[in-house]
Amino acid sequence: MGTTGRRPGAYVCGIDAAMDVIGGKWKVLILWALNERPCRFGELRRELPGVTEKVLASHLREMEADGLVHREAYDEVPPRVEYSLTPRGASLNEALEPLGAWGKANVLGGSPAAGQMREHHDVPLVTGAA
Repeated sequence: MGTTGRRPGAYVCGIDAAMDVIGGKWKVLILWALNERPCRFGELRRELPGVTEKVLASHLREMEADGLVHREAYDEVPPRVEYSLTPRGASLNEALEPLGAWGKANVLGGSPAAGQMREHHDVPLVTGAA
């Protein structure tokens, strides 16, 4: 898929366009979870405590439309659907790795003035963040 259908021509810069694609609390966490392995809907819900079914379903549809997530529906009884990253989604995850490393160094592992958070606060990290 090409570009997103959200605000064509209205972006100020590349970061603005990228933030439109990953905006919201859950999309980067969905990318992180799917980077580990393909998941079924219920598995994703368990990986992301606090996300509602409605929000997860909506975000997965948007991410599929943006070419980040592949939805594979298997012709089985009972029906089985599995989500995985597309190459485009994997490349976005790679682009987010430096941001995850920054967060780990400056918020999770930084001084108390750097956000008052530590690793024991159960904040998932972006895969590959060093």
